[in-house]
Amino acid sequence: MIVGIPKEIKNNESRVGMTPAGVFELVKNNHKVYVQSDAGEGSGFFNQDYQQAGAIILDTIGQVYAMSEMIVKVKEPIEEEYDLIQKGQILFTYFHFASSEALTKAMIKQKAICIAYETVEDEEGTLPLLTPMSEVAGRMAIQQGAKYLEKPVKGRGVLLGGVPGVAPGKVLVLGAGVVGIQAAKMAAGLGAHVTILDINMKRLRYVNDVMPPHVVTEFSNEFNIRRLIKTHDLIIGGVLLKGAKAPNLITRDMLKEMRPGTVIVDVAVDQGGCVETTKPTTHEDPIYIIDDVVHYSVANMPGAVPYTSTMALTNVTLPYALKLANLGWEAACAKDASLNKGLNIVEGKVVYQEIIEAFGWEEVVA
Repeated sequence: MIVGIPKEIKNNESRVGMTPAGVFELVKNNHKVYVQSDAGEGSGFFNQDYQQAGAIILDTIGQVYAMSEMIVKVKEPIEEEYDLIQKGQILFTYFHFASSEALTKAMIKQKAICIAYETVEDEEGTLPLLTPMSEVAGRMAIQQGAKYLEKPVKGRGVLLGGVPGVAPGKVLVLGAGVVGIQAAKMAAGLGAHVTILDINMKRLRYVNDVMPPHVVTEFSNEFNIRRLIKTHDLIIGGVLLKGAKAPNLITRDMLKEMRPGTVIVDVAVDQGGCVETTKPTTHEDPIYIIDDVVHYSVANMPGAVPYTSTMALTNVTLPYALKLANLGWEAACAKDASLNKGLNIVEGKVVYQEIIEAFGWEEVVA
């Protein structure tokens, strides 16, 4: 199979779809790999590294799309890429369709084979291709939240770890999934007091077992959320519904119950956000303020640490990319139930029910 690795063109997205080590494995399996010139530079991988691994370097993104049967990338195609996508071409990337009707309709129109990293699901019900980026984002959420709590950027002026004689800051984590656990771990490591909410008692028991005593758990409901947001300095949105739009757990009216300078980091922004006032931002312009509450909702948080993120992503995506290249998408998805759940759109037809439900469609809208 001919595999293409284009350069990401989303704002401040420095990750790349595959490391030179991943390219080497594809080439070793007799596949041809095209890499756009300088695609990996932001992650610390250079053209010569890919050439040594057996890739062929192409000058433009148009050439990569035109000459490849499968595109492996990081983020969903943006508008400039739509017309480059060919009918029947495999796109293997993060899509998060439920958060963008425009993207969904564009991919329906192009009649591509859209396989989404975020809906590949293993036998245990976990999302192996989403997990490493959720781990990165969860940890980064605390780093960014701690920074934006500083007074010069309109935060409350709170040091999360406190100092002797001064109580530590308080962190509220919505969701005890991968993002929530990693965020709680980082916040606890800084010495903050952490409250983590979820509706899954099994997850809360797990948190209670593995976290230190200054991480406490509560059941997630509107009453508890409204009570806790009044006293917490940093709120992390880590809610995920597989392939579906995130629920709004914090509504616009709740902002007025928070103290001025409270910071919200909504990691769920890729799926529409779990805060009603969430809108996607970029690393270039990451925050905005509503009712004196600082909102950080960068849609590609792991893109700020591209070396770590690209390495972690290739570790998990490569086995699936190899299956797709070795067998073709139909045979690979028929043989691997996990990969089959990654199928979102097939040649103009939406095949993932949560996407249809997200837009209130009764059938595919072309």
